[in-house]
Amino acid sequence: MTSFAYFTECKAASSAVTAADTPPRVVEDCRGVLRVLSDGTVVRFAPPVADDVPVDPSVEWKGVVYDAALGLGLRVYRPAGAAVAGDREKLKLPVVVVFHGGGFCIGAYALPTFHAACTRLAAGTSAIVLSADYRLAPEHRLAAAADDAAVVLLWLRDHAASDPWISELADLGKVFVTGESAGGVLAHHLNVPFSGVAPAETLDPVRLRGFVPLMPFFAGGEPTRSELSCRRRPGADADHPFGPDSPRLDGVVVGPTLVVVAGEDILRDRNVEYVRRMAEMGKPVEHVEFPWQGHAFFSLRPWAKPVDEFVRVLKRFMDKQLS
Repeated sequence: MTSFAYFTECKAASSAVTAADTPPRVVEDCRGVLRVLSDGTVVRFAPPVADDVPVDPSVEWKGVVYDAALGLGLRVYRPAGAAVAGDREKLKLPVVVVFHGGGFCIGAYALPTFHAACTRLAAGTSAIVLSADYRLAPEHRLAAAADDAAVVLLWLRDHAASDPWISELADLGKVFVTGESAGGVLAHHLNVPFSGVAPAETLDPVRLRGFVPLMPFFAGGEPTRSELSCRRRPGADADHPFGPDSPRLDGVVVGPTLVVVAGEDILRDRNVEYVRRMAEMGKPVEHVEFPWQGHAFFSLRPWAKPVDEFVRVLKRFMDKQLS
């Protein structure tokens, strides 16, 4: 994995910028949240967010620092009634690790809408949910985000005994990885290195049972029909898992994968192509499409009916892999 672009307004500043540009001017503006100046300075602004997004009241959560050196955190969610007396081994819950989207340059696990969506995941799947932050571009070029995602799995492995919510409630033999948009790409990049026999041993006792990329942000040089129909297209220099510079996946072991596709998404055709190519190579992949839904519907409208259905679809996929 080399580099990704978000929509065209989020591309990194051109290397042709010189010191003669004074005073610094804005050369890239990503939705008013991130600006790159002509002198290379990156300026971030607090995104406009609603502060009254309802959460599932039956779910408890806490914050944890998983990489102190980088100041990266995650939130652990547990459904109501998880900490009950009795045969704790039988009562232990599966784990869902989830990564937020934002084109690798914006977004955060603490955004109210994504936080609310995570409470919905925990309640609807009866699982322990880990929602993790990761380093963002352009300050941190890829593959920093993928490296951070791998560290989250190592944190889960290393805290199997020391964190009470993990040690008492989580079944580390039943771990699933999901993520939306850029987070869906991270799910793919955890699937590839951690689904083989030797990598699986490095995560012991964590066992990854399935991967669910939500509208993963894959792009390529030649625009698809769904990309051409949208005013804002992914950058032409963005990577694709089957691009000329991408590692071959033919002989790579991958875990069971469910790709969630939004019918009105600019990335719809790219997601379907990903499923088709993986299936042609004999990978255990399937997909479900949500018609009339746009990109990132999971986090943008966490209480909408399509999210209800997605949570049910995810639960069925998890049950299938664990049966």
